[in-house]
Amino acid sequence: PLDLLVPVLPLQLSNTAILHQIRRDQVTDTCRATSVSSRKRRVLTPNDLKHLVVDEDHEMIYCYVPKVACTNWKRVMMVLTGRGKYSDPMEIPANEAHVSSNLKTLNQYSIPEINHRLKNYMKFLFVREPFERLVSAYRNKFTQKYNTSFHKRYGTKIVRRQRKNATQEALRKGDDVKFEEFVAYLIDPHTQREEPFNEHWQTVYSLCHPCHIHYDLIGKYETLEEDSNYILQLAGVGNYLKFPTYAKSTRTTDEMTTEFFQNISSEHQTQLYEVYKLDFLMFNYSVPSYLKLE
Repeated sequence: PLDLLVPVLPLQLSNTAILHQIRRDQVTDTCRATSVSSRKRRVLTPNDLKHLVVDEDHEMIYCYVPKVACTNWKRVMMVLTGRGKYSDPMEIPANEAHVSSNLKTLNQYSIPEINHRLKNYMKFLFVREPFERLVSAYRNKFTQKYNTSFHKRYGTKIVRRQRKNATQEALRKGDDVKFEEFVAYLIDPHTQREEPFNEHWQTVYSLCHPCHIHYDLIGKYETLEEDSNYILQLAGVGNYLKFPTYAKSTRTTDEMTTEFFQNISSEHQTQLYEVYKLDFLMFNYSVPSYLKLE
């Protein structure tokens, strides 16, 4: 439906509309190229839709991807769906934004309601360079002392599986996982058989199902503000709601990501790229120059 907007919008907007069309086409082409190799098209179940946040009032659906500004987008969705309860997204504490009962997700609807919304609502998601997102997740979940639940749930498992002669303390706490061990865990076939990846390092492909759900807009972390405000404008709320600007000094950068990958063997880099390859292709991220692929 958005294609119809192109001719009547002012010039600067129509360039943006064209940019989003190019991004959509890239996803479509990648899906087409890969569906040949995948045998049967999987039918989505309600469980596949738990990352799709629904805003009834503005007829929008946002698929959230952890480590891609999802806290701020959830805050914005709470302002949009709060019917006046909140006006400033940044007044909402970050932990509030992640309380699942504060937002309605698509898996809570009946099948006909789901289909109606997928067909008629404006659907969008935000993506980020896959390895930068991965390093961001690692830094947040494994190097921060306060994330004890992650250390217990994943850290201990990673240490047990990837570290030879681990100390009893490391096995018990799991709070000193090295990036190399994290990568080894991700590419270990055992991990992928055992359970789905945690959402913080799960692929966008698996979280948001872009080959089954046709997103109208694909925002990028690299152009977060412009893309976010464009979406708010299309939703008709751009005049009173702006996406929160923030300069986080701790945010993971390209240089930082390069550093983290220095110690990863080319064999492991190659295997890791395979895991995230669809995200790279689908969202038009080139193979990082620092990779030494086999």
